Amino acid sequence: MTRYQEDIDAVQALKDEQGSAWNAIDPEAAARMRAQNRFRTGLEIAQYTADIMRCDMAEYDADSSLYTQSLGVWHGFIGQQKLISIKKHLKTTSKRYLYLSGWMVAALRSEFGPLPDQSMHEKTSVPALIEELYTFLRQADARELDLLFTQLDAARAAGDETAEEFIQAQIDGYETHVVPIIADIDAGFGNPEATYLLAKKMIEAGACAIQIENQVSDEKQCGHQDGKVTVPHEDFIAKLNAVRYAFLELGIDNGIIVARTDSLGAGLTQKIAVSRESGDLGDQYNSFLDVEEITEDELGDGDVVIKRDGRLLRPKRLASNLYQFRSGTGEERVVLDCITSLQGGADLLWIETEKPHVAQIAAMVDAVRAEIPNAKLVYNNSPSFNWTLSFRQQAYDALVEQGEDVSAYDRDKLMSVEYDDSELARLADEKIRTFQRDGSARAGIFHHLITLPTYHTAALSTDDLAKGYFGEEGMLAYVRGVQRREIREGVATVKHQNMAGSDIGDNHKEYFAGEAALKAGGQHNTMNQFS
Repeated sequence: MTRYQEDIDAVQALKDEQGSAWNAIDPEAAARMRAQNRFRTGLEIAQYTADIMRCDMAEYDADSSLYTQSLGVWHGFIGQQKLISIKKHLKTTSKRYLYLSGWMVAALRSEFGPLPDQSMHEKTSVPALIEELYTFLRQADARELDLLFTQLDAARAAGDETAEEFIQAQIDGYETHVVPIIADIDAGFGNPEATYLLAKKMIEAGACAIQIENQVSDEKQCGHQDGKVTVPHEDFIAKLNAVRYAFLELGIDNGIIVARTDSLGAGLTQKIAVSRESGDLGDQYNSFLDVEEITEDELGDGDVVIKRDGRLLRPKRLASNLYQFRSGTGEERVVLDCITSLQGGADLLWIETEKPHVAQIAAMVDAVRAEIPNAKLVYNNSPSFNWTLSFRQQAYDALVEQGEDVSAYDRDKLMSVEYDDSELARLADEKIRTFQRDGSARAGIFHHLITLPTYHTAALSTDDLAKGYFGEEGMLAYVRGVQRREIREGVATVKHQNMAGSDIGDNHKEYFAGEAALKAGGQHNTMNQFS
């Protein structure tokens, strides 16, 4: 017996207990409404999706070709349409997630208006977006199931038992649009207590995976900008603990923490780490500082010094009161960050790099895996990279290494349009096409995401429409560029009233009021033109 039938039987039993007062209640209608609202709380979603991620992580450990992917989204509707498209084209949402980008929250969802990615937006906007995303995903379930229920009723009315059985099987085996969200908590928006409080709100909204970075909260920068300031490992581990306690308090015992290191591009620290003995974690952090050896006589008023192996070392302090790391230590610091994060309770790693280069990522992951063999990454396939230029340079360098003739190319001008149809460009594009597969096989990347792709697609599609509509094409720009494509390609939004829930509302009206229901979907509804 399916859950759908169990719900029908359960409501029928309740109806029988209540007697004539429930005469108007249709048990199957109630079962349909239950099916359309499978998840009743955000915590149910968090547990369901945490189980999915844990299963996916185990499958990746056994077979690196089974990596996962997501696109960053900034509105519930965008997330909904992404999952609808995935189900339409790929027939399953398996191993496809959503990413919630702090950058896009700052740029698009703050009450202050567009902001840089510096944790200046309202922290509550993050759990609010998680809740919004899951509201839209659950509505996608309700809409799709409503269409199946309508088809089931039509098959019954026609006496078509084969069609009825087929549609019933689709209802019984229905795959939800609800998928895991990896949610960006930035640097925690304050101290560990602030991190814990915000993490709770995010989990209660449905987040099963929280990504946190090792930058200092009050100086946080976008991972692809300059001026990043990291914190000592013990400070960061305290925030990892805060997130774990939030998961445990709310009963999501297998919640996922993604620890992000910005050390590859961060040359500054706000603090000198506390060191209790030579070689401890604080001492290792401080060993990367740019220092000069001094004598006691050279000490100046207000100087901060470190004593190591009997020597006095004065860290170079900037006018900002920040301390500087030695140049060229980024990769070593990344490896130490990753190892200590995993040892401190993180489940996945995020290494923010300056370019998409499998060999570079793999070298760091290999060093981490020497200590923790099952270490794996969430990796940002960032729009901040110039992918075309980077991979043309990589293709050029590979040809040089192979002894091939590259005299037709100028490495300093590889972005030029004149190379778009060249053999080098084709080699580069193939490397881009296989980057995710290659990165997962060689560099331990479990999850590939693009942080802010829908920011760019929204701008690009709007630019296309505006150019034509306000130019010579007029209304043809919309009809040819949008509506006709929606019709030809089966994009559900062409019936925008249905997408917004009009048909669901009509069915509910009929459940509630029977034949007296005033429904919107009659013969004069212009949406019928798209049937």
